[in-house]
Amino acid sequence: MEATKACISIRHVSKKFGKQQVLKEISLEIMEGEIFGLLGPSGAGKTTLVKQLAGLDIPTSGENFLFEEKMPSLKLIEKIGYMAQSDALYEELSAKENLQFFSALYGLKGKNQQQRIEEVMKLVQLSNHLHKPVSNYSGGMKRRLSLAIALLHEPKILILDEPTVGIDPVLRKSIWEAFNELKNKGTTLIVTTHVMDEAEKCDRLGLIRDGRLIAVGTPEELKGKTNSATIEEAFLVYGGA
Repeated sequence: MEATKACISIRHVSKKFGKQQVLKEISLEIMEGEIFGLLGPSGAGKTTLVKQLAGLDIPTSGENFLFEEKMPSLKLIEKIGYMAQSDALYEELSAKENLQFFSALYGLKGKNQQQRIEEVMKLVQLSNHLHKPVSNYSGGMKRRLSLAIALLHEPKILILDEPTVGIDPVLRKSIWEAFNELKNKGTTLIVTTHVMDEAEKCDRLGLIRDGRLIAVGTPEELKGKTNSATIEEAFLVYGGA
């Protein structure tokens, strides 16, 4: 079996905003075709880190590489799907018009565009709401539409910042099933979360606290090393609580 290789390499990355240090010397490799979870409380630095991987921010020191190419890199943009914490949607347009706009940015046209719009809306269970103005969408529906947009161009790396906030448990389950399907097709997923049961669904986890990476491993490894029954307990042990 072919060994999986790292498609993301984070090397000694630190980030300061003024005097506040948000990331402290983070080094990490993420493998092709895995679901990697970044777990930590709000303000731990998760969003700052994934923004850099999406090419939207740069480190104060250190470097980020995707497919051995230093970020930010314009030629890698089409290989990355990014879903931010806050939904960047055009409220006055319908869902379909939003999807058409974003797919055009990625160079999707004609039948191919139409097909992808249908596929992603089916995946997030919004097919019946395609022509509805986004201003009439609930918060959870907006999250799902944001996810659909991130998936449009079938990116090699999908970066999801708190993707299931505001989504009901039943739908959350089906979205995670979709994440696993994408993984099986070779997509690499990075998911930030502070929800412990979601952390358990990741192949590997990076635990972040106060801008530091305090542990990396599979959920089982992290629980085993700390003699913990849950990821939450393991996090508290690693965090020195």
